[in-house]
Amino acid sequence: MVNAIKGMFISCDVPMAQFIINYNASLPASHRFIIHILDNTHMFVQPHVADMIRNAISEFRDQISYEKPT
Repeated sequence: MVNAIKGMFISCDVPMAQFIINYNASLPASHRFIIHILDNTHMFVQPHVADMIRNAISEFRDQISYEKPT
């Protein structure tokens, strides 16, 4: 018998994958979203977390972006 799980496939570079994995690990166990890590650049996650991941990435990029003082 086949056991199927609905999810979302993510393909990204290694640093972004590590960011997502660390973000997932920082959440409480009941809120973790990674279903399976396929390799260094691909993972399968729960489908309802797409916006949450995008927001976390956006906030991270804003924190590390340099803005020239005026």
